[in-house]
Amino acid sequence: MTAEDTAYDDDDLDEADIVEWYEARPIAVSTAVATGSIIGAFALGVLTAVGALALLGYMDD
Repeated sequence: MTAEDTAYDDDDLDEADIVEWYEARPIAVSTAVATGSIIGAFALGVLTAVGALALLGYMDD
């Protein structure tokens, strides 16, 4: 079958294709994992702040 053999009806071009959209499943995370990630992010922020202050103190001398 070649491109010339394919016949397209002009009537079909105006009709919309039916597309089914599926809602994504909600992410299920346990309370322990959520709490751990929050505490970990906070600890990383504290370490970054302490490291930046130590570096500024070192550079000041």
